[in-house]
Amino acid sequence: MEKIRNFCIIAHIDHGKSTLADRLLEVTSTVSEREMQEQLLDDMDLERERGITIKSHAVQMNYAHSGEEYILNLIDTPGHVDFSYEVSRSIAACEGALLVVDASQGIEAQTISNLYLAMEHDLEIIPVLNKIDLPGAQPEEVKDQIVDLLGINGDDVIYASAKEGIGIDDILEAIVTRIPAPSGDPDKPLQAMIFDSVFNSYRGIEVIFRVFNGAISKGDKVKFINTGKIYDADEVGVLKIEQIPTNKIGTGNVGYLISGIKIAKEVKVGDTITHVERPCESSVKGFEDVKPMVFAGIYPVETSEYEELRASMEKLQLNDASLVWEPETSAALGFGFRCGFLGMLHMEIVQERLEREFDMTVITTVPSVQFRAVRTDGSFAEVNAPSEMPEPNTISHIEEPFIRAQIITKSDYIGPIIALCMDKRGVIKNQVYLTSDRVELTFELPLAEIVFDFFDKLKTISRGYASLDYELIGFQQSNMVKLDIMLNGDKVDALSAIVHRDKAYEWGKRLCEKLRKLIPRQMFEIAIQASIGTKIIARESVKALRKNVLAKCYGGDITRKRKLLEKQKKGKKRMRNVGNVEIPQEAFMAVLKLD
Repeated sequence: MEKIRNFCIIAHIDHGKSTLADRLLEVTSTVSEREMQEQLLDDMDLERERGITIKSHAVQMNYAHSGEEYILNLIDTPGHVDFSYEVSRSIAACEGALLVVDASQGIEAQTISNLYLAMEHDLEIIPVLNKIDLPGAQPEEVKDQIVDLLGINGDDVIYASAKEGIGIDDILEAIVTRIPAPSGDPDKPLQAMIFDSVFNSYRGIEVIFRVFNGAISKGDKVKFINTGKIYDADEVGVLKIEQIPTNKIGTGNVGYLISGIKIAKEVKVGDTITHVERPCESSVKGFEDVKPMVFAGIYPVETSEYEELRASMEKLQLNDASLVWEPETSAALGFGFRCGFLGMLHMEIVQERLEREFDMTVITTVPSVQFRAVRTDGSFAEVNAPSEMPEPNTISHIEEPFIRAQIITKSDYIGPIIALCMDKRGVIKNQVYLTSDRVELTFELPLAEIVFDFFDKLKTISRGYASLDYELIGFQQSNMVKLDIMLNGDKVDALSAIVHRDKAYEWGKRLCEKLRKLIPRQMFEIAIQASIGTKIIARESVKALRKNVLAKCYGGDITRKRKLLEKQKKGKKRMRNVGNVEIPQEAFMAVLKLD
């Protein structure tokens, strides 16, 4: 146990975590030169295409230091705010963390938020100043920022360049000397925490865990405490680049378990594994339950694929524990699921993964956040979708979730950023200069306003410099209304949205205009209306396709023409009553792209 070190790499997005992990694997000869490639641990196509880490990955390395052989368990984590749940899970399985800071960008919002996560778990922090080889690097300035933030000695900061391989040996030495060995008692009953799981179509569910007390051996009868299920440990092993089976995994180590579990619901990330004969007294205190920020409906394009979509969602949830879902029905789209995501990028990734990994084509409805309707008798109703909104006469007011957002930016962009946040109904709470040209702005904003395109706009205004981190601070009363979209008088529940009354008219008008362009013309006229309750606030019409019924009239009396036109008009009216309007997939996506 003295020779084991468990650590993770935390940083803001694009500060060089995955590249650093590549170098560590290379220097410890965990991978041969032939197998080496960029972003080695990012094994999903999506991760490689976008150049971001979506999943945290565990890998074991062996390192010799002053004649002793050490086992290093590394977990590479994502940097984007939408995947912070992955980071919190990785931190729960470690004793130390490498805090990577880009020498040209300096400390950013996600750096600070991940750092606080690590400090809450009493992790030993090793600051690494990365990318010192870049022409724009300012190592001395950024080092001072790190020293101020952590309150440490300046000599503890390691200078490195993951791309050039500078400082890698210093990092490995610091991991061995500074990070404590895992504590735990090998003689106590088995107590291991599940921090990840993967679905394998041939072998069932692979559970990835960290042992806190005791040991687990091949062939043991094990029990998952939360679900109460009992399994045989058919295979246990360690995670190198490939899985390597072993006979036993001892205290403090990280490994995987295969026991032929077929049902996805039976594995819950954060659960504790113990022996059946000699169970442990308590489960490991894992990590808090995930709090979804954005809700959207996901529906199969073909209604017959509902069960298949459910199975796909279960398998995806194993690999992405921050996805929350429950079944729901919609008048326009049939059966589907109401899903909770941590942000818009998370929602986009889930949709892409469903399409790529499970061949499911899905329709996603308008994302919304969770509102609270306070009834006249004082009771609450949680509203995750516009269709769940109670009747206006039964509620006294609606509360919406507010967040505290920390934006770190260059001082040149303060004006436009404050203007953007004011436009999103935000209130500025604080402004702190971290250095002469870097400012931390604190705002309180409604979550509903930042769900759509706030992050993109923030990046555009600040030329990519501003970084955003946010936390939920609770619900506040707001003047929200439910905006319905009607086609020929029928409400389309999938296009409804809950918006602030001041923005409802503008929103309804733009949405109707957009739908008019997207809905194909039919043989009858289609009225597109936006309404709040029974009050129509905007209308557009899609004109009917018409046959020229006057083609056969050469001259002649006007009454004859009038008679033919009247006959056509009656036919159109009758057709409109029985005709139904097909809404193309683009129309649902149009709502997301309202600029």
